[in-house]
Amino acid sequence: MPVRQRVVTLAATVLPDLPADGLPVPLRRIARFTPQRRAKLGGSMIAAHLESDAGFRQQVATRVVEHVGELAIAVRDGGNPAAADPVEVAALGYLTRPPGWVRLLDTAQDAVQAAALDELVARRVREAERQARDSETQRVATEAELTQLREQINDLTTEAAQLREQVRQLTRALRDAEDQQRRATQLLATEKGRAQRSAADYDAEMRRLRARLADSEAALGTARQAGREGRAVDEARLWLLLETISQASQGLRRELALEPVDKLPADFVAATAAEMPGDQHTRAALDPDLPARLDRLLALPKAHLVIDGYNVTKRGYPGLSLEQQRNRLVSALGGVAAQTRAEVTVVFDGSDRMVGLPPPPRGVRVLFSKKQETADDLIRRLVRAEPAGRPVVVVSSDREVADGVRRHGAYPLAADVLLRRLSRT
Repeated sequence: MPVRQRVVTLAATVLPDLPADGLPVPLRRIARFTPQRRAKLGGSMIAAHLESDAGFRQQVATRVVEHVGELAIAVRDGGNPAAADPVEVAALGYLTRPPGWVRLLDTAQDAVQAAALDELVARRVREAERQARDSETQRVATEAELTQLREQINDLTTEAAQLREQVRQLTRALRDAEDQQRRATQLLATEKGRAQRSAADYDAEMRRLRARLADSEAALGTARQAGREGRAVDEARLWLLLETISQASQGLRRELALEPVDKLPADFVAATAAEMPGDQHTRAALDPDLPARLDRLLALPKAHLVIDGYNVTKRGYPGLSLEQQRNRLVSALGGVAAQTRAEVTVVFDGSDRMVGLPPPPRGVRVLFSKKQETADDLIRRLVRAEPAGRPVVVVSSDREVADGVRRHGAYPLAADVLLRRLSRT
């Protein structure tokens, strides 16, 4: 097989050098391949034509002799160089066919078999040496493992002795603990009796305290009832006083024949707030009360109603958008302004500028706070701008707003009061 492969390789190398008309027809296409592809793809066909076509073989031999040189010439002339490769010599002898070329093939075959036998022997020797090294390594590892196991056995023996000693100590400790538990059980029974007696005394004391608490609650209820009655009397006196002042102020205004003014105090505050097309800006107060009180306050001469806008809308219409909340409240306040003829100002937070809002109803002023100001601040400025004695009603459920405007003489009312009043409109 090595001789045949070498013959095919030599023939494939010189195949393109042969004249096209001298090539067998099947080999003409193979001659255009690269040398490696010629030997790989057309090897069987080249070998078959070399065996069957003597003329083709002679042409290949001539080209091979020219290509190889001195070794090929020596083999063609019947020589057998001793130092040459037997396979190479046999392949050249197969192509040139000198006298005794068959013997060259036999010699090459013997050499190949001898080389294969030598390789097999060398491989087996290497395998035996490797196995010997592995055996030695395994023996050393086994001895080390045995030494380690002996050390572990010694350690375990020592540990077992220590564990036996610990078991003896724990057994003694367990007996001591059981003795302590018996003594603790006896002590617990004694303390339990004392605790039961203390619990009985505690229950008796609790019954006495509950009876005293019931008496105190009854007395507190009586005091609260008396307080409510007193506040009702005070409120009745206050509203009577307000009604009297209202009637007196109306009569005084008719006697003095005062002319209406063009601008109200809230208009001056609105002029400093951030403007909105067709509008001005605002916001308000705290403290639940009856809608009837709101009507009485708005019936006072020149009453001014100031509303904390979002504080009212977020309690009354939380499901709507802010724009829908504003529109609904402002529209409803138009009815209040028409019915009471009071000055109505509604204040909203206006950190982002509002544009394109519809004009408010007649008698309703809409204000938005400036960028650095809250609606609460604007409401306080509106209240401070009013003259002393003018009735100003601030509607907001914000306790801080209510306390602030009350200090300046305004009447704070809760947002729910205005919502109930608007529901009747």
